[in-house]
Amino acid sequence: MLAYEKKLKNEGFDLIIGVDEAGRGPLAGPVVAAAVLLKNFSFNNRIDDSKKLTHLRRKNAFFEIRSKSLYAITAVGHKQIDRINILQATILAMQRSVAKLIKQLNAAELKRVFVLIDGNLRLKLSLPYQSIVGGDGKSLSIAAASILAKVHRDAIMDTYDKIYPQYGFIRHKGYPTQLHRNVLKEIGPVTIHRKTFLRCLEKI
Repeated sequence: MLAYEKKLKNEGFDLIIGVDEAGRGPLAGPVVAAAVLLKNFSFNNRIDDSKKLTHLRRKNAFFEIRSKSLYAITAVGHKQIDRINILQATILAMQRSVAKLIKQLNAAELKRVFVLIDGNLRLKLSLPYQSIVGGDGKSLSIAAASILAKVHRDAIMDTYDKIYPQYGFIRHKGYPTQLHRNVLKEIGPVTIHRKTFLRCLEKI
């Protein structure tokens, strides 16, 4: 999980930012991106692709990552997703997170920064970067970002569950599970649903 980080450090980039997102697939809620610059690569908790971890393991890792990094988390909401599409919203969230994080660095440090991004996305950054398909399972920095993004987004959806308890957001986090589809069929969408995603309702 440190092969990319070690290679970049040998090339003079000793400040490595990992970037990942959570929430591209749900029918409701925001897409969330996190950017993480790890100060320490030694962890007590397992750091891996967030999808491979249990809820409890993710939460424990979340707090440890925050204590051992500089980080930024950004959400782009359902309205903007509908306006610009999910791909552009994901890119926007990632770019905003990187921009927010590098504000914590000085000019000299910025010269030593390299960004690792999960997926095959092309971002508009003022920094050198590499996109890595399946990066959350290959880079510790990206894996850390995936955990921060996932836990943060889950917390948002848990809050929405209190507002719209009948939709079961605390269980499916807005993803198109059968439970979610059934509720949508019975009572229809609410404000936080992505209108452009609801074409799946035709297949229920």
